[in-house]
Amino acid sequence: MSETVHSQSRPLAVVTGASSGIGLELARLCAADGFDLVIAADEAEIETVATELRRSGVAVEAVTADLSSLEGVGQLVAVIGERPVHSLFANAGQALGKGFLDQDLHRALEMMNTNITGTLALIHHVGNAMRARGEGHILITGSIAGFMPGAFMAVYNGTKAFLNSFSFALRNELKGTGVTVSCLMPGPTDTEIFARGDMQDTSMARDVPKEDPAKVARTGYEALKKGEGDVVSGWSNKLQAALANVTPAPMLAEMNRKLAEPGSAKT
Repeated sequence: MSETVHSQSRPLAVVTGASSGIGLELARLCAADGFDLVIAADEAEIETVATELRRSGVAVEAVTADLSSLEGVGQLVAVIGERPVHSLFANAGQALGKGFLDQDLHRALEMMNTNITGTLALIHHVGNAMRARGEGHILITGSIAGFMPGAFMAVYNGTKAFLNSFSFALRNELKGTGVTVSCLMPGPTDTEIFARGDMQDTSMARDVPKEDPAKVARTGYEALKKGEGDVVSGWSNKLQAALANVTPAPMLAEMNRKLAEPGSAKT
């Protein structure tokens, strides 16, 4: 963690999974808007990101922690301390390909704990403080993957289905409190998620057009600022999300199989 002095006049934003991809772009948007930042990831690269963001003239604290564990979330919470969080970007997440029975169970559970357990623990702490103050904004990174059974991505899609549903429920629970909850639901995005999730040989990784993480982050950032409940990034993903609501689950699972089955890449 790097020591910095936060300004009393600048609002504080917290961004998880900020070492790369969508999280990095969300942190850049916050810095450009004059937020002081607490950024977190499980990689040492988060310190490099902090150095970059400080060039915007804001204070940045970097936390290297395993956000799949309550201990790791506790490290982040300790750095936040009693400071009011204006905006929380609960973005940390993992993906994992292959059929469920072929996955390493430890990795599958770690992904589930990162995507769900750690996210819930952080939101529970920060959200309670926001509600007590009567103001605050939360953005949860879900996915359009949460709308379909994810053959060969079964656990990942399940975690995103949980987050999508949870965000809608929490938003309703917080009506009238001054705290807003938004859910960003991107489709395939040009990040390191495919390499890290052992999905390089899939059609989804090689053949499907990817969204620019900067554009995805901008979509989510604007949704948070407006207090919108949910936003799907990209017109093609909006179409997929709409079709998922009227397509039988077995057909959706077969569609995902063609994209995510190991060796399915055409190129």
